[in-house]
Amino acid sequence: MTNDINSWLVLKHTKGLSSARALELVTRAGSAQNVINLDQSSLIDLGLSPDAAAALKRFDQAALDNDLKWLDHPSHHFVPHGSAHYPLLLAKIPDPPLGLYVVGELQLLNHPQLAMVGSRNPTKQGEENAAAFAHFLCEAGFAITSGLARGIDAASHKGALASSGLTVAVCGTGLDAVYPKSHIGLATQIASSGALVSEFSTQTLPHKGNFPRRNRIISGLSVGVLVIEAAYRSGSLITARYAGEQGREIFAVPGSIHNPMARGCHRLIRDGAKLVESGSDILQELGQLTRSALDDNEAKKACISTETPSGETLKNEDHEALLHSLGYEPSNIDQLCARTGLTADAVSSMLLILELQGHVSITDGGRYMRAYKKENQ
Repeated sequence: MTNDINSWLVLKHTKGLSSARALELVTRAGSAQNVINLDQSSLIDLGLSPDAAAALKRFDQAALDNDLKWLDHPSHHFVPHGSAHYPLLLAKIPDPPLGLYVVGELQLLNHPQLAMVGSRNPTKQGEENAAAFAHFLCEAGFAITSGLARGIDAASHKGALASSGLTVAVCGTGLDAVYPKSHIGLATQIASSGALVSEFSTQTLPHKGNFPRRNRIISGLSVGVLVIEAAYRSGSLITARYAGEQGREIFAVPGSIHNPMARGCHRLIRDGAKLVESGSDILQELGQLTRSALDDNEAKKACISTETPSGETLKNEDHEALLHSLGYEPSNIDQLCARTGLTADAVSSMLLILELQGHVSITDGGRYMRAYKKENQ
């Protein structure tokens, strides 16, 4: 297997050899190792130009050595196209990566994933919405996939981690360094329970051209993409465009007409994206995929559960206590803080999650009350 990985890395570090052409060679020759064992004339017979065939014989040995040194760590992996751990959904996109560098859990690559992207400069409400949606979707069994960028990406990863859920960060650099550097701690958390992923080899520095390519992987790994706050011309819309081309579902959260960070979402909705007001909107749209994710996640639900008036369950003691502190009349945040002993920030965050889950509704006066289903529902 080591020799096979080396062969894939030789293809990876051959100047001018695209992933598509490399995969074509592997298909025709039978394996990556067969490709690199061919002489130049045989490579030309397979369709390479003389210059490309010569380049394959003088690949970047120093770059390959850097990758091999990085791969010495037990949690560092290179997953070539067609291998058992290569993501099945990603393999189906028009331009799949030749291979993926991964830090963390390989099994997570084929876990049901929902991508969440948005502005690098969101409003506070946008960040809170991202964290709450991520929390809810993780509890529904999905892994949250995003790009480790500032703003909505980071809030989505953090929301997943806060729920003890699974999250995947797709990076636009080599995985031997974290970009942005301020997210080193976040990347470490993700790697310990989830996965960091990149198609870029070690020592690949941040470059503006890398990030659109990164975005096609974010959408390619996922069954759908949720956009939360994006300007009219936003990189997040590139991810949504890729999602459309790849046949993925596109979801967008609407916002105020006065918020410039909502205009990209409104543009997507006008173009056919599903308008999302709650996490349940996403689960209903994904249908059978949701049920599969719930089945896969059943073993992770061994925590305290309490039946609620909506007929669903809660699995967090603080959320449970907050819900029980709500009486039959609307209550404001100050009242709930007094009843539970929780801080206003904690109560506000949990109320948003409970609202997304359908346990709580908000009144016109900005107060909260429990949501009850009608008996005939």
